[in-house]
Order: sequence, then C-alpha cells, then structure tokens
Amino acid sequence: MRWLKIMLLSMTTAMAAHGSVTKTPFGTTPDGTAVDLYTLKSEGIEASIMTFGARVVSIKTPDRDGKIADVVLGYSALDGYLADKSTYFGAIVGRYGNRIAFGKFSLDGNQYQIPTNNGANSLHGGTVGFDRLVWKGRAIADGVEMTLVSKDGDQGYPGTLTVHVRYTVHHGALRIDYSSSTDKDTVLNLTNHSYFNLSGDPKKTILDEQIMIPADQYTPVNPVQIPTGELASVEGTPFDFRKSTVIGARINEDNEQLKIGGGYDHNWVLRGKNGEVKTAARVYDPASGRVLTVTTTEPGVQFYTGNSLNGAAYGSAQQSNAKNTALCLETQHFPDSPNHPSFPTTELKPGEVLHSTTTFTFSTQTK
Repeated sequence: MRWLKIMLLSMTTAMAAHGSVTKTPFGTTPDGTAVDLYTLKSEGIEASIMTFGARVVSIKTPDRDGKIADVVLGYSALDGYLADKSTYFGAIVGRYGNRIAFGKFSLDGNQYQIPTNNGANSLHGGTVGFDRLVWKGRAIADGVEMTLVSKDGDQGYPGTLTVHVRYTVHHGALRIDYSSSTDKDTVLNLTNHSYFNLSGDPKKTILDEQIMIPADQYTPVNPVQIPTGELASVEGTPFDFRKSTVIGARINEDNEQLKIGGGYDHNWVLRGKNGEVKTAARVYDPASGRVLTVTTTEPGVQFYTGNSLNGAAYGSAQQSNAKNTALCLETQHFPDSPNHPSFPTTELKPGEVLHSTTTFTFSTQTK
C-alpha cells in the first residue's frame, strides 16, 4: 500500500510539473465555425487560448500575497472579440504584424498591394488578418499548437503560407514558438498582441508600473507612424528605458514622437543578434508585486501603452477598457521592413522554415 501511495504521489507531482491541457467550446462565428478554448495549467500560471485568432484570452498568475488574478485584457465571451475589430486583444497578428506604408512593397521585382486599414497604411495584415480567422487547434504536451494555412494571394500577399504557433506553460511562464513555411517568396512578421495589466484590475492604468527595455536605439516614425528609416539613440529622450522607469513619468512630455503616438507606440531595437534569445523587457507593478519578463529571438519589440483604448464597449456583456489600462510588448521584426532594405529582412523563401520564440515569464518581488 505504501508503494502505491508513493507512486500516486510521484504521478501527481509529475502532472503538476508538466501541466495540464483542457479543451472546451467557446461559441461559433457568424458562419457557423466552432471556436474552441484551450486552458493550460502549470505551476504559477493558467493561460487560456482560443482558436479564433489563436488568441490569448486570459493569463492568471499570483501576486506577492498569492492572490490570483487575470493580467491580460479580454472578453468573457466570443461575441466581444467578434465585435471588436480594432484592439486585436491577445491575437496572433499577420501575415505582417505592424504597419506597411501605403500597403505596398516590392519583392523579386514584383509590386504587391495589400489592403489599407490604418489610414493610408496597412496594419497587422490587412482587413481580414490572421486575428479574424479560426485556426486549427491541437493539444500537445504542456500546451496547444495552432495551425493556419494562408493561401497564395490572401490579402494580396504572395505564396501559400503554413504557420504553426505553439503555446506552452511551465513554471510561471507562457512560451510562444512560431514556425512558418511558404511555397513562394513572401514577407512575414508574426507577433502576439496581448495587453498586460499586472495589477490584475483592468480599471487601473499601467502608468504607475515600471518598465525596463534593454535597447540603445528605437525607430522614430513619421506623422502616420511609419518608420523614417533612422535608428535613433534613446539617450536623453523619453524613450530611454535602459533603467527601470515609471511608465507615466515622461509619457506627457513635449516630444514630437510621443505626440504622434499619443503616448508610447514605437519599436525598440533590441541588443544582440537576430535569432538569439535576449531580454526584450521587464515590467514591475509595485502595488501587486507582479513582475513580467519578456525574452525573444526577435530583433525588436513594440512597446504600446494602450493609447487608442477609448472605453468603447463590445459584445453582449458590453465590456470596455479605458486609455492606458494596459500595455503591449509585441516582439517583432521592425515595422515597414519590406520598404527599408537596411532593416532586418522579413523575407521568407520556399524550402526555409522561419522559427522564432518569445517567452512571457511571471514572478513576484517584495516591496
């Protein structure tokens, strides 16, 4: 009997270490496509991912006192996500995350036009990006794999693209592994668009949270938020977060770049080589003690302070979020890279498999 107890205890411990994955229905889209929700549990974290947009719906973690709360913005039902076509809450955005000037780029001597849905520019893949599609989910060890096939010509992009995105949890961390291949030369820039509020209270702003971004340069933008092509030093500017700084400390300074974005909405050039794991950011909420550390193999990170959140209500629950109540850390290649040859390339060719990894690790610290 004693050996049976020991065996059961060992099995329980192993299950806790490896985590659990459960799948439940999460409604249907207007065309009748079923949407599933996968809930991933491991020590110190519970994350829910749905097949509509391969979105992060919730991330629950403890504060310094052990109180569990959801630290990302989202909706309690699918209809909120269906109605909200502007925030991209929790979604995998693509085929090209961020902006492409005038929705135009050249590749192999051919000119391509993609939909413009952000003034004169294209944002996050176009009018029907990856965030608006239902992905195919498959439970895997410690997580879920989401798969999407984007046909040649989808939103004007060349090549049939196959994308696999794996979400896994382990010891307080949510890891995202991207893997993509194509049958024709194309451009690609995938990222996750989760909105974080480490207080766990979506009514509080993130302006009192502190952030560190280990980057010596950022990419300034023109008045319509397209990079100028310059890699500008952060030295002596409100964009210097090389030391942990209160987010709201300089957000309202008389700075042209801050005025363009209505706050922070820029790409930072991360230290280290593209493809190597590096720290993208560290966020600390003094009130709750929660800490978020982001690592990535990508060359850049878009730090966005929720400037366009305006209290608009979505879905049957009429849930809304106000300005600056969350921040995004979108690990990425640089915006408009296809039109800036000096930026790290976003081209993907047949026979290649493009891999990238981003990990969001949650912890706590004392006051």
